[in-house]
Amino acid sequence: MREDTYRHKGLRENLIQELRQQGITDESVLKAMLDVPRHFFLDPEFDTIAYENRAFPIAADQTISSPYTVAFQSQLLQVKPYDKILEIGTGSMYQSTILAAMDAVVISIERQKVLYDKTSNYMFKTKYPPSKLKFIFGDGFTGQAAFSPFDKIIITCGAPFIPPALVDQLKPGGIMVIPLAEDEHHKMIRIIKQEDGTLIQESFTDFSFVPMLPGRNTENN
Repeated sequence: MREDTYRHKGLRENLIQELRQQGITDESVLKAMLDVPRHFFLDPEFDTIAYENRAFPIAADQTISSPYTVAFQSQLLQVKPYDKILEIGTGSMYQSTILAAMDAVVISIERQKVLYDKTSNYMFKTKYPPSKLKFIFGDGFTGQAAFSPFDKIIITCGAPFIPPALVDQLKPGGIMVIPLAEDEHHKMIRIIKQEDGTLIQESFTDFSFVPMLPGRNTENN
């Protein structure tokens, strides 16, 4: 386990202030991001810059999203304790851990085998065991029907469309947060599923994500 020094904690406090200035108001999101050391989820070479408000590369040509992106998506999700949340795109495990730190039960799907394999060394497995945070190697477009229905669904990659299987696995009254492809950018969308199965869509600002792709990738790249 890497160290979480006073310096790191001070950098997180500065980051939280920056997120507040950017419009993040959900105190449970901010507390989770203050408590969870982001530098643990990055290669040691990024240790001195881990709390800059930007994305960084990880394995398999993927990225760890910027803190603002993580905070924005988490805030839109309106997480409540004991919510069962499906995450599409485990990546670095940082977003998964933020949701778990907000007392949600998280099922996270990763299609990149090289990234999924890293979950076996998850540094918080004692605090968040599989009953609270479960990692699955799978196809995000098909979701995880065995654990459905979900209170919330978060997609952390740029989707070309809203996957019907994910809509089916969302509870009536549930919320999905999904970046939808729009030209070279992704429009952040919040979907609320009504009791009759119809969807209400809210559109927010543009973001940039790696693309959401079908299937599973077993290549060790």
